[in-house]
Amino acid sequence: MSTTELPIITQKLLAAKEASGVTFAELEKLVGRDEVWLAAVFYRQASASMEEATKIAEALGLGADVAAELTEYPVKGLGPIVPTDPLIYRFYEIMQVYGMPMKAVIHEKFGDGIMSAIDFTLDIEKEEDPKGDRVKVTMNGKFLPYKKW
Repeated sequence: MSTTELPIITQKLLAAKEASGVTFAELEKLVGRDEVWLAAVFYRQASASMEEATKIAEALGLGADVAAELTEYPVKGLGPIVPTDPLIYRFYEIMQVYGMPMKAVIHEKFGDGIMSAIDFTLDIEKEEDPKGDRVKVTMNGKFLPYKKW
């Protein structure tokens, strides 16, 4: 997805972030929310409280109109297409290859159910390695068993 295909609010936020030199990690300290969650707000995959939105807008030198828009409930998801961005596609590919094995292991350990994407956290860490730095992604979601009736 090119930047011109992104929502206008996302384009404004990313341009202001770049101009100010503020990182998501710095916003995390300022707002008191995880950097991945804050990036989700930028890309309109999450909504902020007015207090959180105001802190974001002020840190980026943006106005109250931007803060107000960040409190609106977003339409979530990438859509019904295979992602073309190479990094996002790799996560899609990981699910294509390891999705069923992950499902099997989760069912074996927990039973028939799902991992919540609502009661959920996602952390991304950089692990330095002499053979090439590693990306460590930790997904942590509440297990939700299917109800029997």
